Amino acid sequence: MSTAIRFTDNSRHMYFGRNYDDDRIYGAHVAITPQGFSAPYAFENDAPVSHAIIGMANVFHGTPMYFDCANEAGLGVAALQFTGYAAYENDAVDGKTNIAAYEFPLWVAATFTSVDEVENALHDVAIVGKPISLAMGLPMYHWMIADVERSIVVEYTSSGMHIYHDSVDTLTSQPTFDWHMENLRNYVNITEEPVPSAKWDTAILHPYGAGLGMRGIPGDPYSPSRFVRAAFLNAHYPEKDTEKDNVNRMFHTLEGVSVVEGSAQTVNHTYQHTLYTSCFSARTQTYYYRTWDDITLHTIPLGEYAHGDSSAVIQPEA
Repeated sequence: MSTAIRFTDNSRHMYFGRNYDDDRIYGAHVAITPQGFSAPYAFENDAPVSHAIIGMANVFHGTPMYFDCANEAGLGVAALQFTGYAAYENDAVDGKTNIAAYEFPLWVAATFTSVDEVENALHDVAIVGKPISLAMGLPMYHWMIADVERSIVVEYTSSGMHIYHDSVDTLTSQPTFDWHMENLRNYVNITEEPVPSAKWDTAILHPYGAGLGMRGIPGDPYSPSRFVRAAFLNAHYPEKDTEKDNVNRMFHTLEGVSVVEGSAQTVNHTYQHTLYTSCFSARTQTYYYRTWDDITLHTIPLGEYAHGDSSAVIQPEA
């Protein structure tokens, strides 16, 4: 499951955030990879990180496997479940830059400063299905990548690399992004505007109040439903000015697509729910997050840690 969105404020600063929905979190915590850290890539030569990174990660033997992250240049990446559709290369491909699926967000944020740079590079990239350990398994993801100008969705399937322009700045889980966009056409009648009274024969029917125009928008936690709802809410939320108002906008929008425990049972009889919600502000280079069992809004400025010990991943105190 999971949902990610991007928007800009009325001063052209980007905000990038996501809900992470699952039945467990796999030991994730906020991690900062400072400039100069030697990234231990699976197939490419180890390389110093060019841009400091902050995000939610599972750190395994010193390697941060980011669920979502952003760098000091204002480039953000989020990994969302793509089970049943993701299909990676079995091994490294000659002549390509080979990136393991688990390290893709790290590689993007460590290497590039804009979506344009990433998109240009991806034409020569192969994503390889190598897990960081057999015990942890192979993550099946697609990715949303965003900056101040735009966002793209990256999917790697049995037919290879697919890159989509994300005109609604929204992504959820499977199925494919082009399917989600086609599905939006079923909801072109939805509106935030007041619905006028109607005349049926001699009866005049008045709405009970505001919100009637949204009748018919799906409210369930299913991935296609969350895509529709998140895209609508993100597109119609009024632009805000201050940092506080825009962080509030992110969390309120993602609340509108959060998964409540008890509403989405898995085949293993566990319940998926929104385990954490995050927001990266490119305006202040700050990572905000809160978790399912702690609604306190935690705030971690990237700048305080960006040029720390280059030999280790920093884990700030939450």
